[in-house]
Amino acid sequence: MRNYLIATSSTADLPRTWLDEHGIPFISYGYTVNDVPFEDDCREESRAAVYAGMRKGDLLQTSMINRFEYEEFFRSLLSGGKNVIFLDMSQKMSSSYANSQEAAAQMREEFPGQTLYVMDTRCISGGLGTLVVHMTALMEAGKSFEEVIAWGEEHKLKIAHRFTVDDLKYLKRGGRVSNASALVGSLLSIKPVLYVPDGGTLDVVKKARGRKSALRAIRDGVLHDLEKTDPTGADVHILHADCAADAAWLRDEIRAACPQIGPVTITQLGVVIGAHCGPGLLTVFYLCAGRVPE
Repeated sequence: MRNYLIATSSTADLPRTWLDEHGIPFISYGYTVNDVPFEDDCREESRAAVYAGMRKGDLLQTSMINRFEYEEFFRSLLSGGKNVIFLDMSQKMSSSYANSQEAAAQMREEFPGQTLYVMDTRCISGGLGTLVVHMTALMEAGKSFEEVIAWGEEHKLKIAHRFTVDDLKYLKRGGRVSNASALVGSLLSIKPVLYVPDGGTLDVVKKARGRKSALRAIRDGVLHDLEKTDPTGADVHILHADCAADAAWLRDEIRAACPQIGPVTITQLGVVIGAHCGPGLLTVFYLCAGRVPE
């Protein structure tokens, strides 16, 4: 029997069916829709309902996880007697990370005979999910606690994150672009292409004119990365916020250019990242030789 388990947060944006199938516990971020509170349950139907509501004008807001919620979650995991690897969003993207560290310190005092490893993943959304999936596969293949952690630390900065958004008003609301930039960008149909560098932030690396241009920029970035590695059998994860047709186009373009590639999955984006970027957000994640936002 394994002496450890892997846990994550709802912001890994993995489907609930996958989390349940592999027995991966997760802690839920909270959000409100028009001031009505909800917990992120990672279910596809919940995500679809949120994005449909946002397109109709619903106001979505998110909240961080406090220290006491993390303590309760960690305590429930450690009380089973196993060591724990916990993977959450990059500390640069969520103030919750500091709360998780404080909670972890308390749990180490309560459970001195066990190890709770909280990784600064430098990943967000499906990038975090990609890390969870690969580390879970290693765990299920019989790798040790130390081996799984070592793989995660070695490979976390080799998970590429490429994004585009459809409406700048959500980035404006979150303070990522100014009011003037959002107004001019909307008038000129500017669609930012975003990337997560090694520091774990979310940066604008290109401003494309029009949606198709942004999608082509993402496609070209993916293919540029894959050219540096052997893409045979590599898995690519595409997440979308109510733009399934664009996700299918990107999948087909990648497959056409790299027929030897492995599975290219499409699922809906989780609620928390979607709340800050809005419907129409398209993202893609995969292992690469190293993060280069070209």
